Amino acid sequence: MNKIYNPQPENWSEILKRPTQSFTDVEETVKQIFKEVQQKGDIAVSKYTNLFDGIEIKNILVTNEEIEKAKKEVSVELKEAIELAKNSIYKFHFAQKTTKIEVETTEGVSCWQEKRPIQKVGLYIPGGSAPLFSTVLMLVIPATIAGCKEIILCTPPDKNGNINPAILYTANLCGISKIYKVGGIQAIAGMTFGTETIPQVYKIFGPGNQFVTIAKQFASQNGVAIDMPAGPSELLVFADETAVPSYVASDLLSQAEHGKDSQVILVTISKNMLNDVEEEIYKQLEVLPRKEIAQVAINNSKLIYVDNEQIALDLINEYAPEHFIVCSKKEDYFINGIENAGSVFIGNYTPESAGDYASGTNHTLPTNGYSKSYSGVNLDSFQKAMTFQKISQKGIQKIGNPIELMAEAEGLQAHKNAVTLRLKNN
Repeated sequence: MNKIYNPQPENWSEILKRPTQSFTDVEETVKQIFKEVQQKGDIAVSKYTNLFDGIEIKNILVTNEEIEKAKKEVSVELKEAIELAKNSIYKFHFAQKTTKIEVETTEGVSCWQEKRPIQKVGLYIPGGSAPLFSTVLMLVIPATIAGCKEIILCTPPDKNGNINPAILYTANLCGISKIYKVGGIQAIAGMTFGTETIPQVYKIFGPGNQFVTIAKQFASQNGVAIDMPAGPSELLVFADETAVPSYVASDLLSQAEHGKDSQVILVTISKNMLNDVEEEIYKQLEVLPRKEIAQVAINNSKLIYVDNEQIALDLINEYAPEHFIVCSKKEDYFINGIENAGSVFIGNYTPESAGDYASGTNHTLPTNGYSKSYSGVNLDSFQKAMTFQKISQKGIQKIGNPIELMAEAEGLQAHKNAVTLRLKNN
């Protein structure tokens, strides 16, 4: 791994750069596929599924028979684990529900805010070498609690045209019946424009590779909202001498195995910790089934030593990690001082894996520094806040003249007239 000692702030942006392609690297590919899907619908979707996934599928909608078969293929133990995770995620997201907020801003002027569900949402579930059935829970559960009327799910097929049984089982467990065997850019384009088979949605959710991330940004340019730009996974750990090196190494590797473009970083004020963690990483790496993938990610990752907690915190906030683990005797200092992170994990017994699966928090989080301005997926992600107002005769008398003056000052006579007429009739 790359060991860095006391980097100067002016060099942080270069040191902390993510190993991702630029937008322009994949823009033309995404643009071309979006154009074809918009014009040719299912034909274009089928073309690119054949090209990228190596399979020709006649019916992309998963059948009831396939779902029933999947139920039988998932072990009882895994079903119980999924049920436990489902309950935890439900509890945490249900607790995020809010009631109507109402206030009389002026006598006779009543204003209130209510939440309404987004009617049609599309969920993207990564497949490939790591079929993320846990992401089904993370997206379907809050969408259901929010009351979304139409929830569809797209996920890439394997080389035999099948969907991982755990994905189908989990989707069915959560009440999803519209599951499509479509992945990558063509899935995002299909949900953006709608095809003969795939419904058009109002908002798209879910993580993915760099192509999916750019595709989601294209979707937002075509009138469909997205949860956030969520690309390759990343983790930053702060560990002082109170941390357990083997735990820290295991956490770093847990994200490195996601993909070759993942990034993991250790920040520490202990040189011994830095060396011990590096030693543990290479020891644990040797026995990982996904060693080849993790190794590439580790090569792009950093072990950073700084002199004190203040410098560490400033550097962490500059990086704005998707996942942030803090193992420190001064954990409150970091908890109170962290401003930019998708999700925070505290202490030696809080692995990032817990948030990925069963603690209850959501694992769909902003990457690539976007935690400076984006939240992770939560209940509000599936809702809109609508405002209402009702003004009585007395109320319009109270605020009418100020409205007239402000409208006239902006040169908007019709705005003024809309109030003046009401005041004259009072």
